[in-house]
Amino acid sequence: MFRKILQIGMLLTGALVFGQTFNGTTGPISDDGQLNDYSVPVFGLSTPLGASFGLVKVCLNITHTWDSDLNVSLIAPDGTPVNLFSGLGGDGDNFSGTCLSQEAGESINQGSAPFTGLFRPQQTLGNVNNGQSGNGVWTLRILDTYPDADTGSVLGWSIEFGENAATPFVFTSSNLPIVILNTNGQPILDDPKVPATMTIISNDQGLPNFANGTGTAYNIGIEVRGNYSQSLPQKPYKFETYDTEGQELDLSLLGMPEEHDWTLISNYNDKVFMRNTMSYELFRQMGHYAARSQYCEVVLNGDYQGVYMLMEALKRDNERIDIAKLDADENAGVDVTGGYILKCDYWNWDDSWQTQFTPIGHPERDVHLVYEYPKPENITPEQQSYIQTFINDFETALYGNNFSDTATGYAKYIDTDSFIDYFIVNELARNIDGFRKSFWMHKDKDNSDSELSKLALGPVWDFDWAYKDIWSCSIFEATDGSGWAYDINDCNPDVASPGWHIRLLQDPAFANKLRCRWESFRTSFMSDAALLQYIDNTAALLQESQARHFDRWGNLGVNTGTPEVQQDPATFAGQIAKFKDWLLLRTAWLDANIPGTTNDCALSIGPRNPENAKIYPNPASDTFQLSLASTCAVDKAAFYDVSGQLVKMATPARDGSFSVAELANGVYLCKPIVNGIAYRPVKLVVIH
Repeated sequence: MFRKILQIGMLLTGALVFGQTFNGTTGPISDDGQLNDYSVPVFGLSTPLGASFGLVKVCLNITHTWDSDLNVSLIAPDGTPVNLFSGLGGDGDNFSGTCLSQEAGESINQGSAPFTGLFRPQQTLGNVNNGQSGNGVWTLRILDTYPDADTGSVLGWSIEFGENAATPFVFTSSNLPIVILNTNGQPILDDPKVPATMTIISNDQGLPNFANGTGTAYNIGIEVRGNYSQSLPQKPYKFETYDTEGQELDLSLLGMPEEHDWTLISNYNDKVFMRNTMSYELFRQMGHYAARSQYCEVVLNGDYQGVYMLMEALKRDNERIDIAKLDADENAGVDVTGGYILKCDYWNWDDSWQTQFTPIGHPERDVHLVYEYPKPENITPEQQSYIQTFINDFETALYGNNFSDTATGYAKYIDTDSFIDYFIVNELARNIDGFRKSFWMHKDKDNSDSELSKLALGPVWDFDWAYKDIWSCSIFEATDGSGWAYDINDCNPDVASPGWHIRLLQDPAFANKLRCRWESFRTSFMSDAALLQYIDNTAALLQESQARHFDRWGNLGVNTGTPEVQQDPATFAGQIAKFKDWLLLRTAWLDANIPGTTNDCALSIGPRNPENAKIYPNPASDTFQLSLASTCAVDKAAFYDVSGQLVKMATPARDGSFSVAELANGVYLCKPIVNGIAYRPVKLVVIH
């Protein structure tokens, strides 16, 4: 009788049964971006799956070139998915004798191709031991995320049931907002966007958010984003918010200004979760726009995904990169002068152009600038010609004999402060990407034929490879805090940097202003104490969620991608300590090595005024009011004459006014000071 049942099982399923082990079907893995399903019907399990008896092991043999292309998951009869692994192995080949069990001592993230042996999967097998019967069709699902490149086959796979099984991970609540994504089973690919719903559960600050609680639902279209980062197990995404008709709809998410373009930035490669957020905050403190964000925990189709930043996508917008809109019919005169957003990044001949100058010291390198706004498919030939000519004029002045002339040199074309502040943030981080890719810049529309709008650098972007020592080249391998990231062309990068700062630093005026701004920032929001306080505050906020995140991904103590010079700490506390130690070494080295002198710093330092300081009345004859924003009182004001000599330091009266009784008639520069930060001065005219 048993033989007959076994024969029937073999006839129906093509699977051999050895005790509680079931072998599945095999076949090729398609290389066309489609899902590949391999099945095994399971029968004869007499008890529901749970802790006493459940799924305990999955084994497989796969041939495939470039392992990291594969997403491999197991789907139970009731539809519960388990992500076995994804984005692993880089360009290595095959999974040979690869077995996955919660009892393994090593995560599969710690293995290497062909991953022979026993490993813990990226997501717990316990999720399927949820009380279901276990009898029915189980599916091994494989997606090749990089179509038309590499091929392979499933040679064999099996699932095993036994005692002392793992139980499901249950995500119940968080002190962070919870973002729940539902694609109705559709995989998220790198274009096109798939329709989905997004529910955000976010209560008042200090109250917990519950995963089964009530939130606000949105219609969205979502796709994978990024270059290298999308090959990692925790995927980054970009999405648009839609109305009920599927049209773009501007909405405010988690208190950020209304827009329809957003990103979910993953943290697989940033185990302190703040390399980006801290850099953006510093750039904002300097007076520039940087992407706003909120930490959150994400659940995708019922699968917990860990800690993300819900963040603004970089784009032209009054609340983001605030430059003029440029329409297709604006092709002459002042109209064609802006706005433009460009970046140095991965390029092709359809979305970029090659600049006429090569970087200093690297005549063999071709530099390309990518059209970001207007998009390559929208920018007109006249607009291409204008912005290419503008960049060429800037570089001609920059590399000319009179490059430091304030009227005819580089200063005619660039917002010098933005070039300095961009340099400071990226050099603080020793960011390997800051000067070669993810290198953003923008130009607004000219105010008139005679008043040129200048090229500004920023927003700063992409710091997941920053603030650490990595095996790349000597600049980024140094463990003593030394090295200049702007010398990236010396490392023969895959994308060439324009190298503009090399020439700019040959101008003593630029170098001195850089030194002045560095020194000013170091006495306020960039002091060691302020930087460490930011790290401590953020780490405290994430203390609860980081444990779930690392339990989900299992990558603590595992170097990611290009290996770090030092051993990766195996605890979150160790990650934070390493981050702090690196930062203190870096600031000490920069304190000693930032170019320039601090002579005549008085009027060249301090952040920009967030909305231009307001003086009323102006001219003033007796008293005046000085403000930065309606909610921000000015603590002090410093008065300088036109030569830059400090004339007076004053505190406001009880009504907030400042007196000019002691000042002679004339023009002064008035610098507001708020919470110890001295902002850039504004002009004050005194007439008694």
